[in-house]
Amino acid sequence: MTTVAPVEEASKENISQEEVHHDHRLFGLAAFLVADGMTFAGFFAAYLTFRAVNPLLPGAIYELELPLPTLNTVLLLISSATFHRAGQALKRNETDLCRRWLLITATLGSAFLASQMVEYFTLPFGLTDNVYASTFYALTGFHGLHVTLGTLMILIVWWQTRKPNGRISSENVFPLEATELYWHFVDGIWVILFIILYLL
Repeated sequence: MTTVAPVEEASKENISQEEVHHDHRLFGLAAFLVADGMTFAGFFAAYLTFRAVNPLLPGAIYELELPLPTLNTVLLLISSATFHRAGQALKRNETDLCRRWLLITATLGSAFLASQMVEYFTLPFGLTDNVYASTFYALTGFHGLHVTLGTLMILIVWWQTRKPNGRISSENVFPLEATELYWHFVDGIWVILFIILYLL
């Protein structure tokens, strides 16, 4: 009897230690977003440097129109709110409501991309006109790529929350939370980009 108890206690302790598993996936995603943010910071620094050191020729300074970029800003800010509502609905196990909010968010992301394409076709300068133009297209295009990937990720999450065979549920919310964090990051980058490109 005296030899069995310590063995049982040791086995229980080993089991409890094995059951403790810290999830570092969100930390990994945050580290990736920090690195991605540094890439955007490099683009911002290059744009501001080119603008200060290499001014355009007289008469070649392009005034960017504000209506479309302002609309894009509103679309992305609203999409952050709708995505947050989707996450809250999933945590309450309201899957159908969550899927509706996700679909609205993906639609807003698609509307942003469509609006950005309209802006590209109406700009008074082309990709290779000068350093300013090239940096502008690189910045907005790189961000547009992030919006495209984010929209696709939202649609994947929307598909994976379907019933009864979806993998994402109130018991497994990490895929949605990770995508939501990425989407908020993309929205935040756009606000900075909007200020630097269109307001300064």
